[in-house]
Amino acid sequence: MKNVIQITLFCLTMGLAMDAQSKVYTDRMYAELLAKYVHNGVVNYRSLKSDSALYRFVHSLENVNPDSLPNESSRLAFWLNDYNANTLKLICEHYPIKSINDIHDSINGRPSHRTPWEKPFIVSLGNRMSLNNVEEYFVRMRFHDPRAHFALVCASRSCPPLRTEPYHGENLNAQLDEQARLFLNDTSKNVFDVSHRTATLSKIFDWYSKDFGGTNESILRFVAKFLPSPLAQDILGNLSAWKITYKNYDWSLNSE
Repeated sequence: MKNVIQITLFCLTMGLAMDAQSKVYTDRMYAELLAKYVHNGVVNYRSLKSDSALYRFVHSLENVNPDSLPNESSRLAFWLNDYNANTLKLICEHYPIKSINDIHDSINGRPSHRTPWEKPFIVSLGNRMSLNNVEEYFVRMRFHDPRAHFALVCASRSCPPLRTEPYHGENLNAQLDEQARLFLNDTSKNVFDVSHRTATLSKIFDWYSKDFGGTNESILRFVAKFLPSPLAQDILGNLSAWKITYKNYDWSLNSE
């Protein structure tokens, strides 16, 4: 009950702030950054760190009201870009590091037990929030699209690949489908052994199992939609026979 109250108060506070007049949203600067510094999902943080355009883009997001965007796809695309751009900024502010987990927070100059995802460094219309806030309240709870898990990138090797373009409302469905296919067919992240009917999946499916239906069979039905036809047919035709295990998560930085 306490968590429900906290979530409700947080959303109400943000909702009131978002009634304020906001600037027009454009991701042109972000598109140029991604094209320049991201290659095959790997980020050149060493060079990105020195590019002021990243900090200017993130600052521009602070005065955008996502609810003023034309449709739900555009709003989800905004929050995906906001999460990823702020993650890039967070890494650049602490680079060189080997992992996002090497970032240690402090409160009033004293060490804090908050993780990088709990640090309230993101600003939106005067409100400060964390990466967890964006993911939980403005992506998962609002849009209920499990494909978003393949778009949010936490700067780690086991994360989905960071795209070389921003997410856009007009083609978001195709972008999310492509992200799901890329992620699920990457054998460094998900492995399907037909001979033993074992799926060794990313920990994302374990951590967020409820988003994928909450059962092994529902998870398998979901992943089958993005796999090659013969494999998908075997999974769907033998759901009770397929077993799921989970890979260890590699938190090392997704850097060159």
